[in-house]
Amino acid sequence: MKNYFLFSFIFLSVSGVFAQSNSYWQQHVDYKMNVTMDVKTYQYKGKQELVYTNNSPDTLRRVFYHLYNNAFQPGSEMDVRLQNIPDPDSRMVDKVKTADGKEVKESRIAKLKPNEIGYLKISNLKQDGVSAKANEVGTVLEVDLAQPILPGKSTLLTLDFDGQVPVQIRRSGRNNKEGVELSMSQWYPKIAEFDFEGWHADPYIAREFHGVWGNFDVAITIDKNYVLGGSGYLQNKNEIGHGYQDNGVLVTILKKQKTLTWHFIAPNVHDFTWAADKNYIHDVVPTNFGTTLHFLYKNNPAIIDNWKKAEPQTVRLMQYYNTIVGKYPYDQYSIIQGGDGGMEYAMCTLILGEGTYDGLVGVIAHEMGHSWFQHVLASNESEHPWMDEGFTSFIEDLGINELSEKKSTNPFSGSYKSYISMANSGKEQPLSTHGDRYDYNQVYSICSYSKGEVFLAQMIYLIGKENLMKTLKRYYAEYKFKHPTPNDILRTAERISGANLGWYLTDWTQTTNTIDYGIKDVTANDKATKITLERIGRTPMPIDILVEYTDGSKESFYIPLRMMSFEKENQNPEIKRTLLSDWAWAYPTYTFDISRPKSFIKKITIDPSGLMADVKSGNNVFEVK
Repeated sequence: MKNYFLFSFIFLSVSGVFAQSNSYWQQHVDYKMNVTMDVKTYQYKGKQELVYTNNSPDTLRRVFYHLYNNAFQPGSEMDVRLQNIPDPDSRMVDKVKTADGKEVKESRIAKLKPNEIGYLKISNLKQDGVSAKANEVGTVLEVDLAQPILPGKSTLLTLDFDGQVPVQIRRSGRNNKEGVELSMSQWYPKIAEFDFEGWHADPYIAREFHGVWGNFDVAITIDKNYVLGGSGYLQNKNEIGHGYQDNGVLVTILKKQKTLTWHFIAPNVHDFTWAADKNYIHDVVPTNFGTTLHFLYKNNPAIIDNWKKAEPQTVRLMQYYNTIVGKYPYDQYSIIQGGDGGMEYAMCTLILGEGTYDGLVGVIAHEMGHSWFQHVLASNESEHPWMDEGFTSFIEDLGINELSEKKSTNPFSGSYKSYISMANSGKEQPLSTHGDRYDYNQVYSICSYSKGEVFLAQMIYLIGKENLMKTLKRYYAEYKFKHPTPNDILRTAERISGANLGWYLTDWTQTTNTIDYGIKDVTANDKATKITLERIGRTPMPIDILVEYTDGSKESFYIPLRMMSFEKENQNPEIKRTLLSDWAWAYPTYTFDISRPKSFIKKITIDPSGLMADVKSGNNVFEVK
C-alpha cells in the first residue's frame, strides 16, 4: 500500500504549490508510530517519528503537542470545569446524595485512582537527532526547538511515549459501560495546528479538536485475541485475519504466538483512532460506489439484529451524502461500537451500540456525516464547532428524511424549535464563542448543532434550495483537504447565488441578534387591502408572504432585502407570486397593497415555509376566524 503515501505526497505537493500561489497554505505532517499495548495493565509504550513540513511564511522556533490523555486526571482543567459548570455532561459525573439528603453531581475524573487515570509521558524528544527542550503543561507539551524550522523546510521530530488508557469517562478510554475494552481516540502525542491565526495549542477542557493534515503509518502490537478497527488501511490483513483477509485466504496463527502486530496506513487525514475488543463481530459490506464499509460491534445477542439491519441503511446514507455533497474520498469507512454516544474520527466513528434501531441509525447518520464536515472539510472545531456539528446535522436530517417512507417538508424543524427556545431563554451566546467558553453545556449543544444547522437551512429561505445545494457541492470541491473558515462557506454561497450575504454571517454567528417580524395592521382600502409589516428584531430578512382567500385561491408576495441585492426565484411556481419593492433595514415598517377587498382574505402568513427562524412567530399570521 505504499502507493497511498506516494499519491498523497504528489497530491499535497501539487496542491501546496497551487495553494501558495493563491496565498493559502497549510502545514503537513508524516507520522510513523510503533506502539505496544499491555492489555492487563492498559498501559502502552510507543515510538514516534514525525516529519513536520513548514509551509507557512513564518520561521518556527517552538512547536506544541497535545497530550489529551492527561485530561483524565484529578485536578485537571477538564476535572475542574466539570465541578464548576452549572450543567456538567451527565456522562462525566455521578449523582450522589449529601448527608442532608441533597443530590449533587460529582466529577468522575476526580475519583480516578492512579491505575485508572490517563496519561502520556514523553521522553527522548529530539529534532534531527539533537535533544529539544520540552515542558509539559497539563494537556499541552511546549517544545523549544534545537533549530528553527524555516519557511518551506522540513524537520524530523522523534520521541518515546508511555501512556495509560483511562477508565472511560468521555470518548477515549477502557471498559466503557457497554463493555468495549479499548476506545483509543486522541491517544498519542499529537502535533498542534499552526495556521494563519497562529498556534492552536488549546488545552483539552471540554470537547472539540483541530489537527494537521498528513499521513499516518501506525503499527500496533496487542494480544492476538483482540479485533481492531479504526483509521487507515490494514497492510498485513492476510497475516491478521479477523475478517480482514482476502477472500479464500486461510489465516493461521500459532498457539504459542501471544501477540499480533497490526500495520495501518492512513493517507491524507488529520487524526488516527482505533478500538479493540476480544468479542467484536466484524462485518464487511462492499458497495457499488467504491467504498467498503466495516462494522465492528460486540457479540451481544440483544444488539446484533439492529446492527445487521443498520448496515444497508448505512450504505444508502453514504450514497446519498456522496450525491448531495461530494464523493467520500477514501476506500474504507468503519462504524465501531466503542464510544459513549458518538464521535467522528478519520475514516471511522466510535458510537454506542445499544439502544433502539432508530437511535442506532440516527447516530450513524450523524457521525458518518462528519466524514464530510470535519474529516474532509477540516474546519477548526474548537473555534467554530457550529461549522462541523451544524452542517453535519443538516445533511443528517436530509439523510434520515430520505430514508423515511413519510417525507417531511421541513426536516430541520427540530433544530428551529431548539434554537428559538434558546434564543428566548436569555442564555444564548454567539456562535463565535470558543467551544470551551460556553457558560452552559446545553447552550453549546444548541448553538453548535441546532443554530449551526439553521445557518444552512435558513439559506434555503434566503437564496433558494437549488442555490444552497449547489453551494454545498462547490464548497466541498474547493475546500476538501483544507481548513475552511466561516467566510469560505459564505463566499461560496455568494458566488453561486450572486447575493450579498456578509450581513447574514455577521448577525447569525457573531451576535445574538434575532429575527422577529410581524403583521402590524391589515386595513380595508376601497376595493384593496393595505398590509403593514414591522421589523421588531435586529436581524434583517427578505420576506415571503402567503395570502389565502375565501374562495380557496392563494397568492404569494416576495419582499427582497435591499442589502442582499438579490431576488430569490419563486420556490413554489404553482402559486402566483408578486415581486414587491425591496425593504431597507433601517425602516421599521413596510406597507403594500393587495388588489382585493379585506373581506376576501382568509389568512395572511409571513414565511409559510417555516425556514425563517422568527423567534416570536405569534404575530406572523393574520387570520379571519
